[in-house]
Amino acid sequence: MTTTIYSVDEARRRARRLLPKVVFDFIEGGADDELTTKANRRAFDRILFRPLTGVDVGEPDLRTTVLDTELSFPVLLAPCGGLSMFHPDGQAGAARAAASAHTIAVVGTLSGSLLEKGMSDGGGAPHWFQLYKLGGRAGAERLVDRASEAGYRTLVVSVDTPVVGHKERDIRNGGVRPGGTPAIDRVDLASMIRFAPKVAAHPRWVYRFARAGFPLGQPNVDMLQSDGSPISLEKATEAWMSSPATWADFEWIRSRWSGRVVAKGILSGDDARRAVGAGADAVIISNHGGRQLDAAPATINVLQDVVEAVGTTTEVLLDSGIRRGSDVARALALGARAVLIGRPYLYGLAVGGERGVRIVLDILRDELTRTLQLLGRQSVAELDRSSVLASGESAQRGCDNAQGSLGP
Repeated sequence: MTTTIYSVDEARRRARRLLPKVVFDFIEGGADDELTTKANRRAFDRILFRPLTGVDVGEPDLRTTVLDTELSFPVLLAPCGGLSMFHPDGQAGAARAAASAHTIAVVGTLSGSLLEKGMSDGGGAPHWFQLYKLGGRAGAERLVDRASEAGYRTLVVSVDTPVVGHKERDIRNGGVRPGGTPAIDRVDLASMIRFAPKVAAHPRWVYRFARAGFPLGQPNVDMLQSDGSPISLEKATEAWMSSPATWADFEWIRSRWSGRVVAKGILSGDDARRAVGAGADAVIISNHGGRQLDAAPATINVLQDVVEAVGTTTEVLLDSGIRRGSDVARALALGARAVLIGRPYLYGLAVGGERGVRIVLDILRDELTRTLQLLGRQSVAELDRSSVLASGESAQRGCDNAQGSLGP
């Protein structure tokens, strides 16, 4: 990288210039009309701060713990698919960047790298593994066992994907078929001819991708077996869609998995209580970045409902819509233990691989530090409902109703 990146949005602009449209849209796109993708950002914009002025807090303490693991600051990397398309460093590079920042990467089933590599090459941090039921229950059991053998101690179960969201950008670009399965899952002469016009204007990306040996595919799927033979991604997805994760699955997961279990995809207090009742140690409020059900609520808008339902006994994390360190502060003030980022670190990965992810994490860390200094809070632990108010809400009302509901 020849110039410094100053913000997540700048990383996004540079990623957009560097990546072929079919690849950038895979990062950027949401489901259907992308209403929820847009709402995730707009909801943060309506939450204002209530600073304590005349206070010098020095260097604020950003440290926190998530499931008894100490983190240097409350930002984790969310599980994302196809990381090797964006940069050859892929999932292992993102995991190393997280480790260097003393935080956690959630390694996805569909990350494009072997789950073992995410742990063994991931910088030695206690990374988490995210589970889809690829190949149905039999495939999921194999993935759970491999994750345990690889050294993961926390399993993230996505409960919001009974079917794959309808991402029209990807379908128009020819990257996926209707239904969500990739239109291309290997590189051969026919696929190179088909996609050549879409990538020819991005020689840097083409060179990088070719030099890495065209790392396209899903090796975690390749390791699944059916009658002793590898199962195709299409067949594995069909088995997943015919048997998506439900609360009943937590019973066998708990019997097979000795570590922590986190439920991802929660959007209501009722479902948070169901997750805890099923055996979840923590919940992640997520709408998949707007990539599943369009017109689902913005995650920050349901945070208080979930915290009020389970927050006194269960840690609540949040993803979707985070673009600034100030967004992290907003989420923590409303009760989140920590947040996860997806698109922001993918932009950094696309631009500069592992180093690009480190830069994005450093940007968010610096912004969160500055936000706390301007708010007059000495640590992330001091952020609470009195630190924020809804748009149009008076400062006095924000103080008087510190435990009240944050309006839309």
